[in-house]
Amino acid sequence: MFTARNLTFDPSSPRPSLPILGDRHYIELSSLSHQRAGPGGNEFEKIIGAGRGMSGVLDQVRMVAATDSTVLIQGETGTGKELIAEAIHQHSPRRNRPCVTVNCAAIPSGLLESELFGHERGAFTGALVRKLGKFEAAQGGTLFLDEIGDMPIELQPKLLRVLQEHQLERLGSTHAQKIDVRVVAATNQQLPTLIASKQFRSDLYYRLNVFPIALPALRHRSEDIRLLIRHFVRTHASRMGKTIQWISSEALVALEQHDWPGNIRELQNVIERGVILTTDTVLQIPLDALWETDFQVVSPPRTLAAAERAHVVAALNQTEWVVGGAKGAAVRLGVARTTLISLIRRLNIKRSHDGNSDQAFLSRRDERNYHSAAAV
Repeated sequence: MFTARNLTFDPSSPRPSLPILGDRHYIELSSLSHQRAGPGGNEFEKIIGAGRGMSGVLDQVRMVAATDSTVLIQGETGTGKELIAEAIHQHSPRRNRPCVTVNCAAIPSGLLESELFGHERGAFTGALVRKLGKFEAAQGGTLFLDEIGDMPIELQPKLLRVLQEHQLERLGSTHAQKIDVRVVAATNQQLPTLIASKQFRSDLYYRLNVFPIALPALRHRSEDIRLLIRHFVRTHASRMGKTIQWISSEALVALEQHDWPGNIRELQNVIERGVILTTDTVLQIPLDALWETDFQVVSPPRTLAAAERAHVVAALNQTEWVVGGAKGAAVRLGVARTTLISLIRRLNIKRSHDGNSDQAFLSRRDERNYHSAAAV
């Protein structure tokens, strides 16, 4: 029998799991999806998703896990890159060895070299004892380099050498240490863009990008949202000692239609807040929290050149990559069409036919002018 306050079953409803209050319908959380948590059943216990997007990602995990190849995981903030790195380690022959995580953005650049490669006593002021780095701590296992795009440019050659030669030197040492570590890296940035602005080495990028895995944003995983809602409600309700069985159809539609700029992390936070606010068995979703976060998350450019490039690409995106004409990007930017074409060339803005990169679509006349500019 349904026990939530002021709720009754609609006797005419063909589904007894849909109680009503006035004209508001409620859906039983346990009925949101009867599929298992992941495409592989219990194979990937921490990864929630049964749609084609995540199925493809987990197929890639299965393929690459058994190898020692370097993996580069790419995806927006909050898409679960660390969980994918952990899954690669757990399904590899190295599963019984350490999996060590280093967040390259969280460690000051002056300390990151010592953190990764270790140091000898007296290597620098304050180095009173020898310290093993994360590479040595992960010996025989996996080292996960999160936010690799934030690694200082001056440290990247040393990482490249370790990846190529499988040996390292601690700070203050002249003796090379042999290492056996599988490296998995992750980033939410466009590394080719950082390469163009001289903030990331192209040789390191190619060394890391042996096996790329692209994680879909939550807005492209609409078929998984109900699974995730059910999982997070169960997790947080259990932790808080609450019993929550129902969600209103209005709240469910709002959750499914939200763009989720913060991806899974944002959804988890909204559900946790809802569980806190819930005083009976009906999940109380703070819909105002969704409206407050209905904005596009954009990482600020690091340099003036990057800002200029981002501004041009944004204008091209808004005009569907049309350069000339009354509704073209040149008009939006307030420059002549030929000036914009030259700017596209100078900033090396390119776009493949599949639309995944950032080359502008040119009309035939614009294309002739573009090639004329390129010949200068």
